[in-house]
Amino acid sequence: MRLSYLMRGLPGHPLHPPLTDATIGIYTGATVLGVLSAIGVSDANTATAWWLTLVIGLIVTVPTALTGFVDWLAIEWGTPLWRTATIHLSAMVSATVFFLLAALVGHGGYVDRDVTSGALILTLVGFGLLTLGGWLGGTVVFVHGMRVLNLVQEPTRRAAAPVATREKEAADSGSD
Repeated sequence: MRLSYLMRGLPGHPLHPPLTDATIGIYTGATVLGVLSAIGVSDANTATAWWLTLVIGLIVTVPTALTGFVDWLAIEWGTPLWRTATIHLSAMVSATVFFLLAALVGHGGYVDRDVTSGALILTLVGFGLLTLGGWLGGTVVFVHGMRVLNLVQEPTRRAAAPVATREKEAADSGSD
């Protein structure tokens, strides 16, 4: 097993995309909670949940961003894929900054169990950037095909762990 698998994942099973699912889900939840609090749906409870969810999102962002950055470093500079991935990276970093600002600006409101209008606006801007970044991340994978093996006819067992199977086959063939 290669050391790079710890940061990049296995071929066909990269680490960054499932982490983005968690991060996007958490920030989406925070945005919904912020809006619900602002319109008065259980505002004290949703305000508390909004701020705590933002903080959880910021924590989960760390491994998500690190694995994405490692993938980005492996892209040939100046290519269309690199340009798309760079805009994706920029949108996601910008979204994170807005969510961080929302958490910082909104902490006083959290203590008072209220989502302030400034914190809500920062959250909504962060969510807009997150949506753009997610769209571009999908473009990196589904249009440019980054980290996709495209083994449509691969048997299920081999598709679930293509590297482990291939490494075992190489070891077996070397011992014959």
